[in-house]
Amino acid sequence: SSLSLGILLLLSPGAECTPAAEIKAFSRNNLRKQCTRVTTLSGKKIIETWKDARIYVVEEVEASSGGGCGYVQDVSLDLQVGVIKPWLLLGSQDAAHDLDTLKKHKVTHILNVAYGVENAFLSDFIYKSISILDLPETNILSYFPECFEFIEQVKMKDGVVLVHCNAGVSRAAAIVIGFLMNSDEISFTSAFSLVKNARPSICPNAGFMEQLRTYQEGKESHKCDKIQELEGDNRS
Repeated sequence: SSLSLGILLLLSPGAECTPAAEIKAFSRNNLRKQCTRVTTLSGKKIIETWKDARIYVVEEVEASSGGGCGYVQDVSLDLQVGVIKPWLLLGSQDAAHDLDTLKKHKVTHILNVAYGVENAFLSDFIYKSISILDLPETNILSYFPECFEFIEQVKMKDGVVLVHCNAGVSRAAAIVIGFLMNSDEISFTSAFSLVKNARPSICPNAGFMEQLRTYQEGKESHKCDKIQELEGDNRS
């Protein structure tokens, strides 16, 4: 019969199924279940699967001691202080909030160029706070005059100043590098090397690095102008 012939065609290995037949024959239950291994931000490892259009946690796996994939937050304190000069120090907010560290380095003044970091020991140290954003587009050079003036005052008073931001790697480092370029009349490369040797973790953002190079070019141009001016006075 025609009905038997239709069934035979559908069961034949070489027969083609129409799209409608494929869709009708589809069953979610026939799909192989997929599991995904996930490492969370805290380092916790879990296995997830889908069921009824929702994600379910199948199993929680203990985080391996050997580390693994994923980001693991570093909650250790950064108390390393870079001694640029006996009276000029560079560090993080952790160092600025640790009284033992400050006493150990005989700190008398603190220049806080962080954003949103409170000064911890107002009765023990002389503070100057300037909120600077750690963004490449921030004009770090505009903060140089007041920062340099504060550092110079500490030097004249035979004090010890700690310059810090949040992490002590970008803003505070750029301020200290600029100060050395200005006070010691050295190049950006030399000043950067001095600071890097004292505190290896420094890494001013790309915008600050470019501005420091521009700062050097401006100083060199000013120096050339002064030399030409002196030569002109000598000839006259």
